[in-house]
Amino acid sequence: MSENEEQSEEKQEVKRERRKLIPDKVAMPHQDPIERGKNFDEVALGYTVEQALEEAERCILCPKPPCIKGCPVEVPIREFIELIRDNDFVGASRKIKETNLLPAVCGRVCPQEDQCEKVCVVGKKFEPVSIGRLERFAADYERETGEKAVFKLAESTGKRVAVVGSGPAGITAAAELAKLGHSVTMYEALHEPGGVLIYGIPEFRLPKAIVADEIRALEDMGVEIKTNVVIGKLFTIADLKAEFDAVFIGTGAGLPMFMNIDGENLNGVYSANEFLSRTNLMKAYEFPEFDTPIKVGKKVTVVGGGNVAMDSVRTALRLGAEEATIVYRRSEEELPARIEEVHHAKEEQIKFDLLTSPIRIIDNGEGWVKAIECIRMELGEPDDSGRRRPIPIEGSEFQIPCDLVIMAIGTNSNPIIPETTKDLELNKWGYIVTDENTGKTSIEGVYAGGDIVTGSATVILAMGAGRKSANAVHRFLMGIPEPEPETEEGKEQPVN
Repeated sequence: MSENEEQSEEKQEVKRERRKLIPDKVAMPHQDPIERGKNFDEVALGYTVEQALEEAERCILCPKPPCIKGCPVEVPIREFIELIRDNDFVGASRKIKETNLLPAVCGRVCPQEDQCEKVCVVGKKFEPVSIGRLERFAADYERETGEKAVFKLAESTGKRVAVVGSGPAGITAAAELAKLGHSVTMYEALHEPGGVLIYGIPEFRLPKAIVADEIRALEDMGVEIKTNVVIGKLFTIADLKAEFDAVFIGTGAGLPMFMNIDGENLNGVYSANEFLSRTNLMKAYEFPEFDTPIKVGKKVTVVGGGNVAMDSVRTALRLGAEEATIVYRRSEEELPARIEEVHHAKEEQIKFDLLTSPIRIIDNGEGWVKAIECIRMELGEPDDSGRRRPIPIEGSEFQIPCDLVIMAIGTNSNPIIPETTKDLELNKWGYIVTDENTGKTSIEGVYAGGDIVTGSATVILAMGAGRKSANAVHRFLMGIPEPEPETEEGKEQPVN
């Protein structure tokens, strides 16, 4: 270690020793639970400057921070938090954007508790540093002060890349490729870019103005965005290959799943995809100002226990439901939704009918939903998912009166491109098979990432896949050999 490095480390050690850590995270202000259940305004209000500075002081600035390895896009967490502590909030946001184009998005919707914050050193003794809230603060500060970052682009390579899908994977791939000097054209099937960020996540969790701002940043980098273009129908991947030097597919897992029980075809039964798309993308909650009608149920039952189920049930409440209920076949311990989202739902007086599974939906005699019949469950031994298997309890059937049912039990792969692309290797579930280190598919020059490869996952994991694939596409276009895969021995080890 050099003399300068030793002095720097001593300086950091002195800082750590003289500070007494606050054991708990600085709480974030929120809208009142009862009031927010009546509007679509954002629930979490964000840190003030004072709160952000107080939370940033909880970071001990580890010399080799394990939190970075816990982040799928490897945001320089220690560095951006140190910039916040130095009151350089715009600089903090720009530091994040070196690896993450969407900090205002990720600060709101990413499951930091299972990623960067999970391995935070402070979290071994106290609550971990609230990395996500600080990320949101820095990004919001930059946007609200109008000091927009200008990305430095490499000299043009003359190469052209098509990006299919404008969700998190596509946005990230397009941004990285543009920064590397390639000409990028992005294709979106819907009438607005943003993918799941626009159609899937409600306004009260992720304001659409924030997504639009991030999309503008992409356009400022020279990315051309074409909407209302369904690749696999209007053009095929083969057509794109003939026009572009490489193609990245990030179309997501957009085919809704159903239970195949009696009554699922009744009026008043939605998939979560349709229900949320009508509300979020097509502004059904402002009907008739927007031309999108939606069934507003008085008693709404949502089947499922993930984040999409929480988004659906909380949206139904805001649309005017007098009673909104989650039906989930396991216990609360197994709920896959973020703890924060479950907590917010409970605060808003959402009902939870756990250890319960639907067996049929009942007709009112006029083709509309009247009730949903369920059966009680008990938990047996763990199944392949590692969670205890739900087992029906004989004779425990009962009915929940409702006039709207939303199925939020997951999605399958979007089938349009796989069905129209010859020689594209798929797995048994219909997802695209790729090289895990590069995103390369079975077709030369075609790469893929995000939910169309992994199945439904998180925004940040899709972004990580987009970034990884963009770097691989760059190497392919420039004739640069792929690096040797990193061995376990060669990986940087986290600090204990």
